[in-house]
Amino acid sequence: MKKPLPIRAILDQTLKGLELDRPLKSYAIWGAWKEIVGEPIAHHAQPHAIRNRTLFIEVSHSTWMQQLQFLKPTLLKKINDYLGEERIEDLRFRVGKIHAAPPPPNQKERKKGKLQKHILERIEILLQGLSDPELKKGFRELLTKSALLEQSQGESSSGH
Repeated sequence: MKKPLPIRAILDQTLKGLELDRPLKSYAIWGAWKEIVGEPIAHHAQPHAIRNRTLFIEVSHSTWMQQLQFLKPTLLKKINDYLGEERIEDLRFRVGKIHAAPPPPNQKERKKGKLQKHILERIEILLQGLSDPELKKGFRELLTKSALLEQSQGESSSGH
């Protein structure tokens, strides 16, 4: 009998198989925003969305937008250093509402939809190796939600 794989290894392998690992990695920015840019900037600017390797950032006031424009190369380097690779190519700033805690990525833009048949089939193929029904169900939900998020981001970026 084979030794069971750690759940992290299964998740990594599954996300890579669905080609979802890279986009999801970029969204780690939300959870570490204060750490990446520092508390003073995080208090006045928060990530809003990622489209086509561009991070859209909402700022509290036009003065902050102007100041951050000067810091753009530094911020871009800090963000990509945190991600461990150049995932973000550009930063765009706009005045918007700053929340006490950063909202989840693209919450407003997330659409309810159905996955394409070939993606559902790929998910099922990836899940074949799991024998535990609860684990399989949990991974199916996770992979489906991740694929729906990726699909909705593709739809929203093609509309802009």
